[in-house]
Amino acid sequence: MSPTPLTEQIAGVLGARIINGELEAGEVLRLELLGTEFGVSRTVVREAVKVLESHNLVTSRRRVGVRVLPATDWNALSPFVLQHQLAGPYRLDQLQAISQLRRGVEPVAAALAAERASADQRTELVDSATAMEVANGDLDSYLDHDIRFHSTLLQASANPLMMALSGIVTEVLTARHHYELMPPEPTAAARRLHVEVARAVAAGDAGTAERAMREIVEEAWSGVTEISGRRAAAER
Repeated sequence: MSPTPLTEQIAGVLGARIINGELEAGEVLRLELLGTEFGVSRTVVREAVKVLESHNLVTSRRRVGVRVLPATDWNALSPFVLQHQLAGPYRLDQLQAISQLRRGVEPVAAALAAERASADQRTELVDSATAMEVANGDLDSYLDHDIRFHSTLLQASANPLMMALSGIVTEVLTARHHYELMPPEPTAAARRLHVEVARAVAAGDAGTAERAMREIVEEAWSGVTEISGRRAAAER
């Protein structure tokens, strides 16, 4: 059974408290107190706790209760966990860690896609990259097509572990947009490289697809560090 909106809302609040350090590792959550705080039954609180357990944020045991787990136990690849980390004070550190992961995964995924993608996936990549060029000044539209591009690429790798990273990449792309960590207008290099990857995959050129995808990830991280650096300098 899927969590109700109320359950998800409470899990989101508690998840943020854990990930931001307001609730520390080892701390025990009292269901009755949480029920009073949120004005809900203990049943609803238990369902919210199950959501947190599914991301390894807490553990529940008899006679011990619901205990907050240390960060080393969290499911680091959970979009739920990542979303709250990107909303917190260590956003840049998290973006850097994911950028390093992407550098190791997405170029290889692009090479595999050139070898394994279906005809529909090759068309989808070209269409998405072309739409990104057209959407240039419309960042919301650009983001939608960018997410579709990267999700399709990972799916086209036909590698189950790479395919499972689609949610992570989506969260990162969304966070860059939401927290204004990308240029107000996508760079010509970014648009060109997406087209280059799409065409290389469509042509079955694994080497070009891998190289261009590596440049995409590196260009994106350079943009994040440049913008965050300017903000830090302005705040001094």
